[in-house]
Amino acid sequence: MPAITSIAGRGLPLRGDDLDTDRIMPARFLRAVTFEGLENHVFEDDKKDNPNHPFNDAKYKGAAILVVNSNFGCGSSREHAPQGLARYGIQAIVGESFSEIFLGNSAVLGIPCFTAEKTAIEHLQAAIEKSPDLVIEADVANGVVSAGTLGIEATVPSGLRDAFVTDQWNPTAMLLADFDKVRAIAKGLPYVSGF
Repeated sequence: MPAITSIAGRGLPLRGDDLDTDRIMPARFLRAVTFEGLENHVFEDDKKDNPNHPFNDAKYKGAAILVVNSNFGCGSSREHAPQGLARYGIQAIVGESFSEIFLGNSAVLGIPCFTAEKTAIEHLQAAIEKSPDLVIEADVANGVVSAGTLGIEATVPSGLRDAFVTDQWNPTAMLLADFDKVRAIAKGLPYVSGF
């Protein structure tokens, strides 16, 4: 489980406030036993309704950094939404604000969510729209997002930032890494071993 200190790649600008998890990953795709193939259904209904949707646009194919507006990922707590984005290739999200549950679900997948001012986000979205090959670098430790001559102050919540830069962002991997210790502690707990 490597530390995540910075992410670099092309961007995908997705405009609009309050883009909820049902729009990111429609409910009918939650029946899957695994998360395999969810990347094929990210924003499926929005893409069908709007042929010009950024996720339909070939010039953004392969983008690693999603740039969004306010309250991204609101709605239900479905982890299928960030799972689909991760499987699509999104490695970081930069936006005005995020739902707290979406933020947490993204973090345990290794996707830092950077928060920046509205004007800065709009400038970044416009820069990507003008130059889709623009490389963006998002520095987790220092909270700086840069793209060409554009430099943006952004933040990742301090607890998550510290987890990313010290390779402590995946609780499942942390438990499995010390599973003998976990098993030993569990044997001493009467509500686990007393049955």
